[in-house]
Amino acid sequence: MTPWTFLCACDMQPGSPRSFRFRKQHRENWERTLEQLHGEEADLLLVGGDLTRDGSLHDFEYEELKTELGGLPYPFYAVPGNMDTGNKHSEIEHRRSHAEVQPEQLDRFMRFFGAFPWTVVHKNVRFSGIYAALAGSGLPHEDEMWRFLEEELQNAPRVDHHVMVMHYALFIDDVREETWDLTDDSQYHSWYFSIDREHRLRMFEAMKSAGVELVLSGHIHCRKPEQVCEGVRFLKCAGIAFPQWQDHWPDGDPALGYHRFEVSDDGISETFVPLETESPSDDGFGPGGHPDPEERDYSLAWEMPPQEFLE
Repeated sequence: MTPWTFLCACDMQPGSPRSFRFRKQHRENWERTLEQLHGEEADLLLVGGDLTRDGSLHDFEYEELKTELGGLPYPFYAVPGNMDTGNKHSEIEHRRSHAEVQPEQLDRFMRFFGAFPWTVVHKNVRFSGIYAALAGSGLPHEDEMWRFLEEELQNAPRVDHHVMVMHYALFIDDVREETWDLTDDSQYHSWYFSIDREHRLRMFEAMKSAGVELVLSGHIHCRKPEQVCEGVRFLKCAGIAFPQWQDHWPDGDPALGYHRFEVSDDGISETFVPLETESPSDDGFGPGGHPDPEERDYSLAWEMPPQEFLE
């Protein structure tokens, strides 16, 4: 076969000068990434979530990203991230409980980027996308995710390769590790970045049954060399907006960039593509984290926000 290429980019979070928590650094890093993506000869782009900084509140962030991604010389397929639609669910109250995934945020994402989960076949490679943070939420969107994983993908025609893209990492170090303790400060980020064991193992079994061989995830903003669990390859992808958690793994790489994959007779091989330059951190405005909407002072915006955020 003639080798061909697909790409994966995660965690761009450019935000907008009209909104809260804007950082010039994030916007510049995304604009630089976009320039590099325009120079790629690829068949398609997978987008692994966190397309926006505050898409869960602002249609104008979605509108801008849709226009920018739609201007690439190849199609893109996106899954949401927690900055777009909310964080994973927990029965235990914690520091980000107020920002858990909500149905109206999920529906807003789909209005701009289409329904998910999704699966497409290109040149006898299947690409599928899910939002694993739905697990345990009890939302109708969760029911659809499980139906997709355990019915639709199981019955889909088999192809040469199957690639899954998701935002949350399925696990931190091993697919069968225990659920991390979110009440323990030393484990909180491991809990926040991964899927709890009960749901994780259910997903993993469904993936194996559907012939998934490569799983790509974002969310962590730190590239981790490929991990292989029971024959399935897992790649924790680099971020674009900013790095984080670079001190967790000795071999973790905080460099910003995206990933290029070549499909050939030998299988699927990966190359990391760093940003040509990274913008330095800037103060911007608004705190980090996930503040409630009512705590956001839109008078700080660099450009006039919509009237609805001034009332």
